[in-house]
Amino acid sequence: MSTDIARVTTRTAPDGGPTASAPAQRRDSRIRRDIEGLRAVACLLVLPYHAGLMWFPGGFVGVDVFFVISGFVITGQLLKESDRDGSVSLLGFYARRAKRLLPAAGVVLAATAVLFYALVPTIRWKTAGGDIVASALYFVNWHLAGRQVDYLAEDEPPSVVQHFWSLSVEEQFYVLWPILFLAALVLAKRCGLRRQTVLLAGLAVLTVPSLFYAGYMAVHDPSQSYFDTGVRIWEFALGAFVAILVARFNALPQWAGIVLTWGGLAMVLISARLYHSDMIWPGWAALLPTVGAALFIGGGVAAGDRGPVLIIGNRLMQTIGFLTYSLYLWHWPLLIVARERWGEDAITVPIGLGIVLFTAVPAYLTYRLIENPIRNSKAVAADKRIAFSVGLNFTLLGAAAGLALIVAFNGVAGSAPRNVASTPGAASLVDSPPASGGREQLPASQRPGAEDYDAIYPDPLQAPGDVPDLYAAGCQVDVDVTTPTSCTYGPADAATTIAVVGDSKAAQWVPAFQQLAETHDWRIETFTKSACAFATITTSLDGAPYTQCRDWTDRVLDQLTGPAKPDYVVTVSQRSSGIVGTDASGAPELSRDAMVDALADTWGRLKAAGVKVVSLADTPQTGMEVYTCVSEHPDDYFTACTFDRAKGISLSGAGVQKEAAEAAGVPFIDMTPDVCPPAYGDRCPPVIGNVLIYRQGSHITKTYIETMSDLLYRELRRAGVPG
Repeated sequence: MSTDIARVTTRTAPDGGPTASAPAQRRDSRIRRDIEGLRAVACLLVLPYHAGLMWFPGGFVGVDVFFVISGFVITGQLLKESDRDGSVSLLGFYARRAKRLLPAAGVVLAATAVLFYALVPTIRWKTAGGDIVASALYFVNWHLAGRQVDYLAEDEPPSVVQHFWSLSVEEQFYVLWPILFLAALVLAKRCGLRRQTVLLAGLAVLTVPSLFYAGYMAVHDPSQSYFDTGVRIWEFALGAFVAILVARFNALPQWAGIVLTWGGLAMVLISARLYHSDMIWPGWAALLPTVGAALFIGGGVAAGDRGPVLIIGNRLMQTIGFLTYSLYLWHWPLLIVARERWGEDAITVPIGLGIVLFTAVPAYLTYRLIENPIRNSKAVAADKRIAFSVGLNFTLLGAAAGLALIVAFNGVAGSAPRNVASTPGAASLVDSPPASGGREQLPASQRPGAEDYDAIYPDPLQAPGDVPDLYAAGCQVDVDVTTPTSCTYGPADAATTIAVVGDSKAAQWVPAFQQLAETHDWRIETFTKSACAFATITTSLDGAPYTQCRDWTDRVLDQLTGPAKPDYVVTVSQRSSGIVGTDASGAPELSRDAMVDALADTWGRLKAAGVKVVSLADTPQTGMEVYTCVSEHPDDYFTACTFDRAKGISLSGAGVQKEAAEAAGVPFIDMTPDVCPPAYGDRCPPVIGNVLIYRQGSHITKTYIETMSDLLYRELRRAGVPG
């Protein structure tokens, strides 16, 4: 995706490699219009795909095509320099990259921060600012990879600079490959070996492990693999192979070049048409578009005017090819800002395509006013220090803009400590008349703060951070972990040991248990795992069997029924179905009844071992970001930020838990009346007693859970747990 113009050299290599034919030499003296056209094809696959147009549902393969092109162009430039000078200048290489890539990127990142500040809800500023800083420093791919496995980032929408992951991968390749290239030159010279042989052997050492690593990661850790530089190196290497063998490719007969180029283009387009976003990517399937791109590039010179340049060599496609870098930089931030400002549903496909078309305006201005003037500046070209300074200053511009967005967020978000007297939370609930079937909030005249927005705790802008301590302690294990990890609270010699077991809905109750352990003779142990139902059945996660959950469950069962077994297990789960087979397409077939049976079986095993079980109901699903809504509606959040009570309960796992509890004969505790009091009618409030109830998804804030501790204690006592 860089702005380097695609050229190849045809001079005789020092190691005696074959030269191209005379016609090929004449063709090679010009810009490779076929490669610029291929850039345009890749761009026209990616941008409409991001806008929601599914003519090519695998349009994401365009990014992989860009990687192959980059590997070819950069290696060709290194070869040309080594032919001319006998070596390569690392400082010269990095200076050229700095002046060509960093200015436009810095301007776009700064503009993105300004757009976010002006148009996007405040709740998004901090995350976006951190992403912009990571993008400016070109490690955002690893930054985003970490977020993929961060269960506390579940509400985060796509990053406004998520597309920079590919630029980061590219820059990391640019750092690595010239060093290895120079090392290969030195080795070839000292050992008297042919340069081409050493380079090809070195590429093979990079390519083969990277390709197999990509296949492994696609199966074992797909959430991380997409952003992992290691799984993409082989794609750059394909382009590098073609560059090293370019003279041989150029010498092919025209018919062979025609076959390679048209066949390669067909491979790219077929993959873009048949592939889809539900695929695990990248993996072995990425061979089709990337090998296709390599064949296209390899046969381009030999095919000449009878290759695909017939249809992609026109002025429009060439212009798109030249603008590809700027188009790619601008299109994604504009799409995301529009979605954040007006809502995802408002940005239909036609509107998304309109935004992509509008991208041509800032892209052209960036190309003409920033990219080209700096790239063609004689002063910048003459002094590496100036080139580095230009690149560094634009990088600092982008990073400073991201930091400014973080500072702006911190200036708006409240950080005052909680005033318990003015934020009673669930303690403000009183028993309602029996006919209402639940509890209600104290009259407004008796409520401290009277639900003033400024009195709400935690500040809605800070709500995602109001989480149980066990996350920071590392006791909530990630989806790929099968070994149980436990936190303990309370005295070791307590009269009663209670294990809190389940998924994040179980973890959310731990702060209440921590408080109760301080005032009662209880020892609390935690066994929680992200998105994992504590049940003897395999569940589904992201459309695939969640085998790590089942393995973890079996190991936790062994501990809970072993010599160190607790007196009680309190368990919560959001999952309401388990896998009972696969359908005709191979997708998991789910069953609600199977989950009921599995929960009852799990609890039965505990009871057989002498462990008492209490089923604590899952809390209602919100179907919205309550904290975001409250932050954007400070004056009318009680009307704007409620959600349907019946729907929220039906979408939770409470119904399945209740049936399983009846089947297993264990107590069932439902705290819904304290989270969504029936006195509010058919809607659930966002705030009770000046405490914000929900954080990410349908998880309850740590603060509100703590205000429920006495209510939870009462229900546990009714379930038979000794005080």
